[in-house]
Amino acid sequence: MKKRKPKKERQKELKEKLAEDPFWTDEELTKIFNVSIQTIRLDRLELGIPELRERVKNVAEKNHTKVRSIGGKEMIGELIDLELGSTGISILETTKDMAFEKNNIVRGHHIFSQAESLAMAVIDTEVALTGVANIKYNVAVEHGSKLIAKAEVIKQRGNKYFVHVFIYESQKQIFRGKFILVSIK
Repeated sequence: MKKRKPKKERQKELKEKLAEDPFWTDEELTKIFNVSIQTIRLDRLELGIPELRERVKNVAEKNHTKVRSIGGKEMIGELIDLELGSTGISILETTKDMAFEKNNIVRGHHIFSQAESLAMAVIDTEVALTGVANIKYNVAVEHGSKLIAKAEVIKQRGNKYFVHVFIYESQKQIFRGKFILVSIK
């Protein structure tokens, strides 16, 4: 069994760890620091570090200011990482109203919308439209799933941007999309 660190040392490391990567859950941190979840929560409270949902929201708000091609309210999912003209990541927490009543499976247009809006957000242009979308749904997901979309600009040719988007649920790829976005001057 790992020996616990003194409180001041643990809190210093906790602060550094969350500064590097704000997406650590309290449960993951309990394993790293070999303490109870209550201890992690108290440490966060003492250090003024918000809970995961608030940290994600703060990161998302910072990234929304970088987006040029779509408005913040048009983004489907929370934009948690953006390197304009290169890569981006968004998270979509699916809800019951996104699913078919009969089988609880999330409707495809919500998944597509997350992918398309991330593809739009990642390109470095003022106005763009989807010219071509080649998509594939690999696995059906039920509401309550957390979908993580990752986009990458593959190339740019003139006013066309080629963007690949992959969406995962529990590290299993559930969707892939290849988009050609056209910049409108």
